[in-house]
Amino acid sequence: MEKNLYETKKEISNQRGRIYLASLFFMFGGFYFVNVFIMHISVSIILINLFLSILSFAIGTLFYNRILIKENKYLEVRKYDEEAIVYLHRLSDKYIKRTFNSLAVIFVVIFGLFINNVSMVLGGRIRYREIWMSFASIFVVLEIPVFLHIKEALCSRLIQARIDIPDHATVIKHLKIYWLGSAIYWLSNYTFIIIFQRKVRSLIVVYIILTVIYFTLAIIYNNTLRKQITYENLVINIPRILLYACMFIIIILGLYMQKDTWLTLDYITKTPKVVHTEDKITYEDKTGVYTITAKEDDFKILQLTDIHLGGSLYSYKEDMMALKAVYEEIEYTRPDLVIVTGDLTFPVGVMSMSFNNTAPVSQFAQFMRNMGIPWAFTYGNHDTENIATGSKSDLNSLYKSLSFYTSETLLYPYSQPPITGRNNQLIELRNADGSLNQALFLIDSNAYTGDGLNEYDYIHDDQVLWYKSQIERLNDMEGHNVSSLVFFHIPLQEYKTAYELYEAGSSEVKYYFGENNEKVKGKVCCSDYPSDLFDTMVELGSTKATFCGHDHYNNACIEYKGIKLTYGMSIDYLAMPGIKYDVDQRGGTLITIHKDSSFDIEQVPLSLIEKNKDRK
Repeated sequence: MEKNLYETKKEISNQRGRIYLASLFFMFGGFYFVNVFIMHISVSIILINLFLSILSFAIGTLFYNRILIKENKYLEVRKYDEEAIVYLHRLSDKYIKRTFNSLAVIFVVIFGLFINNVSMVLGGRIRYREIWMSFASIFVVLEIPVFLHIKEALCSRLIQARIDIPDHATVIKHLKIYWLGSAIYWLSNYTFIIIFQRKVRSLIVVYIILTVIYFTLAIIYNNTLRKQITYENLVINIPRILLYACMFIIIILGLYMQKDTWLTLDYITKTPKVVHTEDKITYEDKTGVYTITAKEDDFKILQLTDIHLGGSLYSYKEDMMALKAVYEEIEYTRPDLVIVTGDLTFPVGVMSMSFNNTAPVSQFAQFMRNMGIPWAFTYGNHDTENIATGSKSDLNSLYKSLSFYTSETLLYPYSQPPITGRNNQLIELRNADGSLNQALFLIDSNAYTGDGLNEYDYIHDDQVLWYKSQIERLNDMEGHNVSSLVFFHIPLQEYKTAYELYEAGSSEVKYYFGENNEKVKGKVCCSDYPSDLFDTMVELGSTKATFCGHDHYNNACIEYKGIKLTYGMSIDYLAMPGIKYDVDQRGGTLITIHKDSSFDIEQVPLSLIEKNKDRK
């Protein structure tokens, strides 16, 4: 008696469910077995992984044996009607195709693992122990294609047991050839990359090219040799191929944009030390306050802002331009201290082709260490984007690892006040006789409120109270109203008020220099939420000037209610569309503080430095 289509579908469906379960446990068994050799954290962890591996394989074997028992029953009657045979032929072609495709994906993922990790070991960037640990994490990515490969292979064998042509031995032969060819292809390419690694500019680009070639060869095989083990030759599904190609590109780009890239490292390591006055710097662990004791009567601070390092292959040219601009500014002004007022990095995905905000930080810290210039910073809204690989906590830990005890240049506090913000700090600048010259406040203007798209945050009340308490503490300690300067990223609302008064010709403000050419309405991109900081500064009478960034085309200095509201000249070559071709806004702001606490502020345009170099 022949089995009809309905009976055949029901029979295959019942067996397929058991195959899914067997494949799942076999996959878990392999995963835990690999962890036995990788997770050398403790003997107990090794034993747990070994137990789970044996248990998973045992359960998978039970399901597989159940499949065999049912097969013997189902195959007592091997005859199928014509509709059922056509159905089985179609299933055989489908499972064979999926078996080979899943094997191809496994090879691509494994090769990506080697490219990402072993090459870094050869470059001296991570240790072999970290390689083993990364195998454990990457095997999670391998779980899906491994599961699919086992499942499709078992399903293929299930169908081939019911039909005579193509026979199982021929399929196994093709599978072995496919496996061997893939292994030779990837191993030979990997060997080539290892040999010529120093000449390879971007491993991710090489990986994409090799993957495209590999899949092209797979398509050629599918259109030629695979017809020996299928009933119908491959039917090309263009929309599906395009969909898979887009998914592959998106996944590869996503992984690439999270990757550490060190393309600027060669330039950074060759950066020479800049001759400058080496002042005495001390740090108080309990308060988190750095004290700089100036050797000379004049102390120079160079404010840099919105450097926007992308840290990717895409942004390499702009990153190099930004670093060279920073070096030119520092070498020309020879400051005693550099303060970066936010947006050192730019991890915003497609705009910089990077989500990574940790690699640029490490690179810039090394860059400054090589020049030997002390520096501090405030966070900007882009430094800890939600889509960035490094969180606020990650960056805090990274900066601490790069700070003063390690580098002797980065003045990042190891302990910070328990208030809103990612980094609020006080740096005391003292004269040679120990008297306080200036209190330098670096206050986090925070990033976004979360109430809407790009709704900028502000300096909160607890931050203002901290500022006030520090001024009052210093006043009591010094016996007079101390002088202070305040640095942050996003401008206060009073920047907008002062500029509107200036445009209206009001006598309430005094213009010093610069222009506000930002294209946004009102030309000042401040938060919609008011901060009490400005009114508190006016009330205390300590702070004589504030310095911010954020608006890349704004660099005006306007005095309002006795406080010079100053925009720093930006460095940005990347974030604003077309900004790398503009020159008037680019540079630094030099603050020269005199012994009597008075100070001068002047712009140092990059174009002026380049012009002076040409004259020489």
